[in-house]
Amino acid sequence: MRNAEAEPHKDPRKSQVHGIMSIHFGCRKTIGQQLRHPCGVAGRLVGQAMALINRKPNQIAIDALKIAPGDTVLELGFGPGRAIRTLTSMVPRGQVLGIDHSEAMLGQASQYNRSAVRNGRVQLQQGCFDSLPWDAETVDKILAVNVVYFFRADAAEIREARRVLRPGGVMAIYATDKSATARWKFVSPETHRIFDHNDLVALILSGGFVNDEISVASITLAFRIPGLLAVIRKETRGCE
Repeated sequence: MRNAEAEPHKDPRKSQVHGIMSIHFGCRKTIGQQLRHPCGVAGRLVGQAMALINRKPNQIAIDALKIAPGDTVLELGFGPGRAIRTLTSMVPRGQVLGIDHSEAMLGQASQYNRSAVRNGRVQLQQGCFDSLPWDAETVDKILAVNVVYFFRADAAEIREARRVLRPGGVMAIYATDKSATARWKFVSPETHRIFDHNDLVALILSGGFVNDEISVASITLAFRIPGLLAVIRKETRGCE
């Protein structure tokens, strides 16, 4: 029997990550499906792991957006809602919007941001990224971290993001480079699309942006995980 006194310093967040890795080794297809659309008990565990995994990518992408205090900011795929809270603190005169496919993530994020949701500073809803419920040109900044893997090949989600983005507005997309994701056993064509620099640029172009609006940088996270950060600024043009 293990000594109970040996446990006090154990970080519960590390246990959550270990748990999701256990799911990975036990059923790779299941973890891929849960990352795409978290649900049930496994989905709640995935959400908690995502809070850790996305911490640094969220920080990098949010910094790239250069958010102003009065901005309206939209997050596509808010997961457990950690970035939503960060964004809320950055827009004291603005508003934070969020949409996620998953009912489980809507529950987690709403609970985590319950005060801001109650006072109307944050609006979260379940829905699809290819049919956003907001009017055209009403959003200043869009955050999309580790969700582009689940976008359609016709770039409908990018087109919708462009539609709601104001002229001069900025969108930041983060994705792990396919030099890494191609080796991850839980990633398959059934659950994920994977991207290198050229693939990501091609998707963004298919969504209606032009080359001059797009910048893609390579970054390296902990454990030398290679990532891609696309920063897209919607230009003001006289005609479309």
